[in-house]
Amino acid sequence: MKTVAGKKVLVTGAAMGLGKSFAQRAVTEQATDVVLWDINETALKETAAELSALGGTHVHYYVVDVSDRDAIAEAGAAVRAEVGDIDVLVNNAGIVRGNGYFWETENKADIDKTMAINSLAPMYITLEFLPAMVRNTGEARVLNIASSAGLVANPRMSVYAASKWAALGWSDSVRLELEQSGNHHVTFTTVCPTYINTGMFDGAKGFWFTPILDQEEVVDTSWDEMKKGSALVVLPWTSRLNRAISGLLPLKLRDFYLNTVGVYHSMDEFTGRK
Repeated sequence: MKTVAGKKVLVTGAAMGLGKSFAQRAVTEQATDVVLWDINETALKETAAELSALGGTHVHYYVVDVSDRDAIAEAGAAVRAEVGDIDVLVNNAGIVRGNGYFWETENKADIDKTMAINSLAPMYITLEFLPAMVRNTGEARVLNIASSAGLVANPRMSVYAASKWAALGWSDSVRLELEQSGNHHVTFTTVCPTYINTGMFDGAKGFWFTPILDQEEVVDTSWDEMKKGSALVVLPWTSRLNRAISGLLPLKLRDFYLNTVGVYHSMDEFTGRK
């Protein structure tokens, strides 16, 4: 897929940050329809108006709480009725809560919300649109934004890491199912970046040769690799190195290495989006 021109694209978490940038890429490439999902109605309307002003693309927006399975089903049905089948799905919506040790968790609902949005929502959302992608003969893409936290354990983000490990395992497994079943016109791409300067991880620190990533660079790389049909995108190169080393070293040596290069202290001063 060289371009999404003529395609119908849906982006979750589209009101701001990565999601807004993904939607802008779709409009710039002249997708016929771009569908925006987000829970923040005010920001969503502003983004929809901004993208509509660019012209050439029908922009649709839906206020959706993706932590609610029923809300996903309702919005999915509305999209199919009003827009039609989706060709490109970007599962971008995500949250991170807390910065302490797991046993310091005060609000257990944060666990449910994190798993619902980061792990379960991509599954339920994809089920709304993937069957049609498989049935149709045109090229289709699913881009799932996971995290490097799904590759390497990290203190002070245990629930977030758990949610992204789940997202990565699910996404890569469905990729294999599509290949195994001969549905090569549909590809899954999983992106695992380290911290990005969207504000979501304010206070988190970069580590050895791993600065906080620039949002637009992450979007550009993810978008290009999605169109190519790449299976797994790990950003930056040091994260790929840490993943390889973690798989080779004995556990104690792995912990020593990741602690020394700063991975295990990267969340010590995390505050998150205000």
